[in-house]
Formats: sequence, structure tokens, C-alpha cells
Amino acid sequence: MSTTVSVRGRHGSVAESARISSIDIVRGAVMVLMAIDHVRVFSGVPAGGPSLGIYFTRWVTHFCAPAFFFLAGTSAFLHRRTLGDTAALARYLMVRGAWLIVLELTFLRVAWTFNLDYQHYILAGVIWALGWCMILLAGLVRLPLAAVAAIGAVIVGAHNLLDPFWRQMIAGAQASAVRSLWEVLYLGPRSIDENSGPFIVLYSLVPWIGVMALGYGLGPIFLSARRDRILVAMAVALLVAFVILRGANGYGNPQPWTVQADAVKMAMSFLDVQKYPPSLLYVCVTLGPMLLLIPLFDRMRGHVTEFFRVFGAVPLFAYVLHLYVLHALAIAAHVAVGQSIDGMFNTVHDLFLTPEVFAGTGLSIVTTYIAWVVVIAVIYFPCRWWGDVKRRRHDWWLSYL
Repeated sequence: MSTTVSVRGRHGSVAESARISSIDIVRGAVMVLMAIDHVRVFSGVPAGGPSLGIYFTRWVTHFCAPAFFFLAGTSAFLHRRTLGDTAALARYLMVRGAWLIVLELTFLRVAWTFNLDYQHYILAGVIWALGWCMILLAGLVRLPLAAVAAIGAVIVGAHNLLDPFWRQMIAGAQASAVRSLWEVLYLGPRSIDENSGPFIVLYSLVPWIGVMALGYGLGPIFLSARRDRILVAMAVALLVAFVILRGANGYGNPQPWTVQADAVKMAMSFLDVQKYPPSLLYVCVTLGPMLLLIPLFDRMRGHVTEFFRVFGAVPLFAYVLHLYVLHALAIAAHVAVGQSIDGMFNTVHDLFLTPEVFAGTGLSIVTTYIAWVVVIAVIYFPCRWWGDVKRRRHDWWLSYL
């Protein structure tokens, strides 16, 4: 989605049309972070502790999904200015959302599994959720921006109030289309076992649609001469809310933190917030730092920011490519060190439903980080090439890639 708009300068005057580079740079940075977690998955390294290194490796990637959903909403707002028509934006979001859903169920499913056995299971991951949230956003964009932002804030801030109700309803309900719908909408990750095999929902739609709606409704901030000040204030507010609510061990996260034997374990418990589905405190502690990066990258220019911008300018291309590359490299790495590759051809299914397949086959955390660097290096030049193609050409279909 294009982020090329007329941007207001520091003193409020309208500058010539320019791409908001900091959005691409932040998006690229979280793409690089996200790759760590995906390399970890294919390396057979567990998601949690007890190792601090493994915990940190997993935790830092929590920033990725909130950034993707929020910036997707912001990019939709900026794209509306490019199209000049709310109805055109709604159509664009519908088509792009449907395309992302198809992509998740085809090319990306194969990237995760390296098999075509659709009777075995179907995966609904982050691209699936982004697609459906874009379709839902298409229905919201006709509302005033303040109303969209308010809807997003209510969904993100209040959805945890309904946790007891939904879990009680699901626990007592018989298998039905209604139950399956609520599992897709809210309770994730879930394995909905239908006749065609498990349908694994990693990313439920609530509250992710709220995060995307916030990004859209707050879009005018990115055109304001006071953008950096406002974003810093929002980030601080989110982080302060996290500390207060988490410290009180009350509302905002289903699992409380507990007193531990030492400060490191205490911090790990305090920061252990729920991602599936994302709790209010998860959104606060991840979206806050992400918002701080935008003013930072506004002021930074150099090789590091250009490196991240390459990936952020073509996020969908980079996402698809990195999965195929790292999956192939993971198989090669396991073969090279004499490890079993039994889990390499149905990876996500085995991780969630038959984790014993990976017993004794995990690579070391050091090897995982080396593999991460290799994957990023391999996909860098194709991503730069594709970014150059998109800058040179303006075919309509390129906006969907």
C-alpha cells in the first residue's frame, strides 16, 4: 500500500509530494525482527524460557504484529489521500484484503509446510488476519475519522472485559458454526477440527481490527507539523498505562505476574503478556515503543535506515520471500548437522499439535541467530530490486504486491 502523500512541513506548510520514509523504515525494522522468530520456529527452538536468551528472542518479536496492523491502518488513511475518494479506498481495501486471504491459504501455507496436503490442515496466520481486518476497515472508512479512532480504542481497551463471557460460552457450546465463528473472531490460537482437517487460527480478528482502526483514525497525526510530539506523548501514555495496570495485577491481561526468586525472572513474569489473542497490556507495551521509533527515524539518515527501508518499502514481497528462503535453509541446516527433518514438511501443524516430532532436533540459539543473519542477507537484494521496480513503474496491480 502506498504511503506517498503531500506531507506538511515542520512549520505547517505543505511540502511537495514525498513518501513518509519513517513509516517504511519502522515497517522494515519490524520485518527484520519478525524474521528472528520465524527462524526460531524452523530451528526447533521453543518459544518460552527458561533461558533468558530464548525468552528475549521471542519477546522482542512481539513488536511486529502491532506495528503491521497499526501502520496498515495509517497507510490506508494516506492512500485515501492519494485516491481522493473514500469509496475508491473501500474498494481497494476489499480487493487487497481478499487477495491477502487467498495468499495466506495458498502460497504462504506452502511456504510454512512445503506440502500440498490440504486435507491435513489449513493455517490462518497474520496475513489472513490482516486481510480480514482490511475488509472490515473498508466498512468503517465512511465514518468520521474520530469515530473510527474511537471504535478502535474501545475494541483494544475494552475487549478483555468480555474474556470470562467468551471462554464460558465456548467451553459450554457444542461444535457448531456459531462456535467456530467466535473462535475465529476472538479466541486464538485455536485448532478448529472440521471434516477437512484442523483449521489453525493463529491470529483472531479481535482486537486486531481495533489496532488497525486506531492506525486509520489517527492517520492525520502523520500529516501534522506536531507529529513527533504527539507520537511521543501517545507512546509515553501507553507505556505508563502498561506499568500501572500491570503493576496492579488487575485489568488488561488474563494471566497475572507473580513474585519470582530473582529480579530477572520477576521482569520476565512482569513482561509476559498474552499475544493470542492480544491483551490490552500486550498492545500497550508493544505499540508504545513502536510509536517512539517514528520520531527517531524521522531524524536518522544513513546506511542503517536505508537498510530497513528496503524491506519496509516491499513488506509483502519480503514476507513471502523470507519464508521460502528460511524454510529451505532450515532443511539444509538440519541435514548438515545430522538432525532429523521429520518436522520440516509440516512445521506449524507439528509445533501446535504434535510437538514431540521436534524432540531432540532443535538447533542452538547461536545457530538460530546466524541463520537469521543469512536469511536477511539473502533476501535483501531481491527486495531492493523489487522496490526499484515499484518506484519505476506505476501499474495498478503493483499496489497489491
